[in-house]
Amino acid sequence: MLPIDPTADLGRRAWVPCPGCADHRGCTVCAGGRTCRDHWRYLLSHEGSRLHLQCPGCTHLWVHESGFGAGGPSRA
Repeated sequence: MLPIDPTADLGRRAWVPCPGCADHRGCTVCAGGRTCRDHWRYLLSHEGSRLHLQCPGCTHLWVHESGFGAGGPSRA
């Protein structure tokens, strides 16, 4: 298991399902699209619409394309 990234800040969080552990499954708060107090991810950084995340539970690191902001998919 990886350690939590030293740049991780509890104040910078995102609510994106973790592809490593999928701990959000079965959570009614997450299923409702609300910000769950248990199933959040560290938002380490972002580049335009790409979010660099780490799960505090399983420590999985990944990049998530949010589709929002600069660099997201264009809609014509």
